[in-house]
Amino acid sequence: MSALGRWTKRGAAIGAICLTLASCSSIYRNHGYVPAEDQLENIVVGVDTQASVEEIVGRPSSSGVLRDQTWYYVGSRWEHYAYRAPKEVDRQIVAISFDQAGTVSNIERFTLEDGRVIALSRRVTDSNVKGVPFLRQLLGSIGRFNPADLFGGE
Repeated sequence: MSALGRWTKRGAAIGAICLTLASCSSIYRNHGYVPAEDQLENIVVGVDTQASVEEIVGRPSSSGVLRDQTWYYVGSRWEHYAYRAPKEVDRQIVAISFDQAGTVSNIERFTLEDGRVIALSRRVTDSNVKGVPFLRQLLGSIGRFNPADLFGGE
């Protein structure tokens, strides 16, 4: 066998080993947006408003449930490795709270280590129509209403 043939085989073997090793490496994906620390330093508690915060760091994708008094910036980093399920390796949450006047009252940063698992209770109302098929329920209610109730009559 010629020297060129041996080098070609060695090159192919080295290439196959490199491809195999590269396919076993982790892939990281980032989701969400969290403002950098230098951007947060530009926000002054008690001075800045929702409008000025929006100019400095942008509007968040999440906000408080009641009256929009807290803005949440959430970012996560996920590790994908071969056949395994994705694993969250980092999470950052920045919460910017506003008072009634819309002025910044607090800025907090939370990480994955700050979190805790919360057990949610699932509340389901039991049905009174056990054992009765849906079609029978639907057809059984025909004729059991007063048309005058629909139009406000007595």
